Amino acid sequence: MKQPDYVRTAQTFARRELIGKEAMLDSLADAPLPVYQRFADTGLANWWVPKQYGGQGLGLEEGVRIVAELAYGDAGVAFTQLIPILASSMVARYGSEELKEQYLGRLAATNGFCATLGSEHESGSELTRITTTVRRDGDTLVLNGLKAFSSDTDFAQFVVVVARTEDNGYLAVLVPRDTPGLRIDKRWDVIGLRSSATYEVTLTDCRVPAGNALRGNGLRLLEVGLNASRTLIATTALGVARRVRDVCMDYAKTKQVKGAPLVTNAVFASRLGQFDMQIEVMSNQLLAAAREYDAISARPDADDEFVRQGTLKSSLTTKMFCGQTGWQIASTASEMFGGLGYTHESVIGKLLRDVRYVSIVEGGDDVLRDMIFNRFVVPVAKRA
Repeated sequence: MKQPDYVRTAQTFARRELIGKEAMLDSLADAPLPVYQRFADTGLANWWVPKQYGGQGLGLEEGVRIVAELAYGDAGVAFTQLIPILASSMVARYGSEELKEQYLGRLAATNGFCATLGSEHESGSELTRITTTVRRDGDTLVLNGLKAFSSDTDFAQFVVVVARTEDNGYLAVLVPRDTPGLRIDKRWDVIGLRSSATYEVTLTDCRVPAGNALRGNGLRLLEVGLNASRTLIATTALGVARRVRDVCMDYAKTKQVKGAPLVTNAVFASRLGQFDMQIEVMSNQLLAAAREYDAISARPDADDEFVRQGTLKSSLTTKMFCGQTGWQIASTASEMFGGLGYTHESVIGKLLRDVRYVSIVEGGDDVLRDMIFNRFVVPVAKRA
């Protein structure tokens, strides 16, 4: 079957700009990398931004197919390109028309980035414990706090900050990157995904117009936004798993075991067969989760329905399954390389480090297990 144009574009970009560039992509070079602009030149940047604001308006299913190809080349580049969907989709659904025209329009026109400030050191994944505050002062909102992990922030055009109100509610507030008082404290020296950039950020008396607050409970809006980003993060595990399988095949063609190429070894063949089965299931699950999201998005009451449902079970289970399966595939493959798999001489070590993040960011697996239990296993009448 002929691939859609956007998939072929992503494939071509990955093969031309990412594969074979592992040393540079793994070096923690200064961000933003020039390769981000070259991706923008393909016309695919911010592919999900609605057409009325100058974007392509592609759905989550199309996003899964694009991210899978990018992550095949490098999961860090894929993550950098996909993570703005979290902040921008919150603005697209729950921001005022003025905010959408100004900020989403500019995002699409300039192939820019945006970021989300949610997690904090003390609260971790328990976002109800966040201490970042927002208070009303006349016609402005004033934000103060420290946010621990936020990707793309330093080169973002705007960030969406989740903060606690004076009456212990929560707001999601759009803050332009150049707002006085928004300071980058440091860029984290991450173990994998090193072509991306994640920061610690301090907000000190950041003032923005009151109209920059998004409509609704900030934590609920974050839950809604995470449905898309968690699914695409899970997709990076699929791209890595496919790359691992192909790297193993290339290695097996030259590696000799008992006088014969490794590719003819029955144990090797069974492991690669297992990999391919797991990759097929990952792909099907990702597409199913994306189609559920897109079906809700197509409803006339989509914004209200997303708020009603909050976190979709499919986004939780897909992220968990793909993160665990991708790690299992990469870990098994690294053993198949023997001592070489524990060196920087083979790409397999980088793939192993890169895929590990899927089970950590936007809710570690234990956090998601707890959410699934409390929201979908415990009978409705007994839920807190």
